[in-house]
Amino acid sequence: MILFLYGQDTYRARQKLKEIIEQYENPASGENLDFAGIKKIHKSGLNLIYLDGENLKFEDFRDIIQQTSMFDEKKLLILSNIFTNQDFKEKFLKNYKDFLKLKPSTRVNLGAGLVPYRNEVSGTGDIILFYEENEISTKDRFFDFLKTKAKTQNFQPLGGEKLKSWIRQELFKLKTEIDSEAIDKLINFVGNDLWQMSNEIKKLVNYKKGPVSAKASSGTRAAAKGKEEDLYSSPKEKINVKDIELLVKPKIETAIFKTIDAIAQKNKKQTLLLIHQHLEKGDNPLYLLSMINFQFRNLLMIKDLIERHRPYYSILKMTHLHPFVVKKSCQQANKFTLQELKKIYQKIFQADLSIKTGKTTPETALDLLLTEI
Repeated sequence: MILFLYGQDTYRARQKLKEIIEQYENPASGENLDFAGIKKIHKSGLNLIYLDGENLKFEDFRDIIQQTSMFDEKKLLILSNIFTNQDFKEKFLKNYKDFLKLKPSTRVNLGAGLVPYRNEVSGTGDIILFYEENEISTKDRFFDFLKTKAKTQNFQPLGGEKLKSWIRQELFKLKTEIDSEAIDKLINFVGNDLWQMSNEIKKLVNYKKGPVSAKASSGTRAAAKGKEEDLYSSPKEKINVKDIELLVKPKIETAIFKTIDAIAQKNKKQTLLLIHQHLEKGDNPLYLLSMINFQFRNLLMIKDLIERHRPYYSILKMTHLHPFVVKKSCQQANKFTLQELKKIYQKIFQADLSIKTGKTTPETALDLLLTEI
């Protein structure tokens, strides 16, 4: 059997890989991973094999597949980042029938997200898992082969309600809740990078719950098992906006300040270049627009306070923004007049309205906005 995990969201892909490995080592530990047909606990641990796909020779791979286990266990071979290995791919496509045979697909529980295909590859019962974190060309013949013959899952970046749902699920696992305004703020600060989001969630949970006393935790069964989430007391209240502003450093630092600087300098070419760099990396245009909206709203608010001669510490207190954002925004606010910021903010509102009413696509609205301001 062949499994194939790939996609831009390497965090969820890695989590799925971890689940498969855990199920292989102890099938009783998971109910949703029977897609691999694993029926036994693999006590020896000798048949879980990691292979560096970038440097793997096809001949070595074939030798491993053809070896017979003395424990009568299925092998799980994990081949990471094979798509840069052209020699392996060509030989695999030419020779795979020598050690794998095709048979009709049987109905099995695939687990969440894995897609079966009619011409599923199977054979001796060993499991070959291709795990790819690099970018893949859709014209690659090996990619076509895996899409047709393997059970696949493509992990694309989450956005909108799917991202909010993922955050809530992660917090639920850690016995914590978050209010709706705070979740919007968290997404504005972090974006859809789930590696960073996971770290921020743990940080917020630890802060919100607080460690229990050593006396209370030392004798618990959960503590003995080393479960991190059980080493903390139950939360007294939901994560709120103030918690986000206190603990989370906005991603806006790298994603949008350069763009705002380019707008202030009336450098439309640089502004569009910076935005399209984000689009090419897979950033959602709606998310980029929300970040621009977030920052210009801050600039308008801070500029108004500056013109009323409010000191820095007063601005910090009145805006409830992260100190980093206030410091950077004060610098940028001095590059605009209050009237300019009001006009820009109105154009952002109009762009958002055009998208929501279906008059323009998000990409077009973003381009028009940036050329107009």
